[in-house]
Amino acid sequence: MRYYSTKNKNKFFSLREAVLKGLPDDNGLFMPESIPQLSPNEISSFNGDDIPEIAFNISKNYLNPDLSDDELAKICRDAFNFPVPLKKLDEFTFVAELFQGPTLAFKDFGARFMARLMSLLNQNENKKLTILVATSGDTGGAVADGFFDVEGIEVFILYPSGGVSDLQEKQLTTYGKNIHAIEVKGTFDDCQRMVKSAFLDTELSSVYRLTSANSINISRLIPQMVYYFASFAQLKSVSNKVFVVPSGNFGNLTAGIFAKKMGLNISHFVAATNVNDSVPLYLSGKGFHPRTSIATISNAMDVGNPSNFGRMLDLYHDSLEEIQKDISSYSISDSLTESTMKKIFELNDYVTDPHGAVGITGWKEYQKDHPNTVGIILETAHPAKFIDVVERVLSIKLDLPEALEKLKSKKKVSKFISSNFSELKEYLLDIKN
Repeated sequence: MRYYSTKNKNKFFSLREAVLKGLPDDNGLFMPESIPQLSPNEISSFNGDDIPEIAFNISKNYLNPDLSDDELAKICRDAFNFPVPLKKLDEFTFVAELFQGPTLAFKDFGARFMARLMSLLNQNENKKLTILVATSGDTGGAVADGFFDVEGIEVFILYPSGGVSDLQEKQLTTYGKNIHAIEVKGTFDDCQRMVKSAFLDTELSSVYRLTSANSINISRLIPQMVYYFASFAQLKSVSNKVFVVPSGNFGNLTAGIFAKKMGLNISHFVAATNVNDSVPLYLSGKGFHPRTSIATISNAMDVGNPSNFGRMLDLYHDSLEEIQKDISSYSISDSLTESTMKKIFELNDYVTDPHGAVGITGWKEYQKDHPNTVGIILETAHPAKFIDVVERVLSIKLDLPEALEKLKSKKKVSKFISSNFSELKEYLLDIKN
């Protein structure tokens, strides 16, 4: 499989170039030259409990012939050693709990796969591979865990100061060794802008081999298709399945679109955002107008200029009408989010985090006009990662999972900088010197 930039479909790159480069020089996004097709029989044969096997059968279409079957199978076994359980809330509503991995967030799917793939592709290089990644919360922790102590790879994680939960911050600032945390006085969009600027800076490129672990890297999206197929396989007898995706940078939704275009019979997508509503406004016909992100209780979705919007446009040939056929989008306020958290807890005795609650609220809006559809809401993080919000809203005491409990005693280590790219550049050059 070859890859092209969304800004130039006539120049092709190898898998290795696309993954290790992360971002094309023209500041576009890498895309596969074609979308592989799976037959209905192949899809129906998938066992929803065998995540490594599903991952192998999907990803081989994008990674062959660059990886042998044995190499890919090993990556899938190592990366996906946790399940994708579905919880039934009512006859028409299911929650896919994507937080069963080591950092208790759906980003574990992409980060663990990516770390192993990059390590394999980078094994014969003499010069270290340096990963720059911006996070609005869960990406940082998943990337830190996935790449910790991986030989030949160094990681710098940029995150907005005060823009992630305390436990999320501990997950990305307490590893040490090859993992470096950079606390930015600004928003996630500032962090994302600085990362993209670094890729385009010739001086940094001359001393670093730079790539990214955000969903701007195509190797993050390929494994994120897995839980769409796995969730679908657990409800084979159910028709009219709608996937409801809490959305910030829209990588998660883009992976779902890939899955649908590969042949997965998804009836529709619901993209649920918080008040950062660039995409809902676009889908309502008001154009795409990126703006400064607004802080909310669902902080991992506080994105005003979602990177993967370019991929969405590419997949739908820049046609708003085509996108509207497949995707509906709703913007949910904090007050509605809290109200849904309370209702789900009271009616179903189920605790959802703020991002999952945004998804459920969007699903209920969609259901009003589509009562005979079945929703699969992607629950992207364990509620304990947002313990302050959850305990305040639900008036309960949460037990911390062991993975989070052990973070309490760890010391945060980070570099504090402003949102000026020049400070990031100076810091990175100083380290090299």
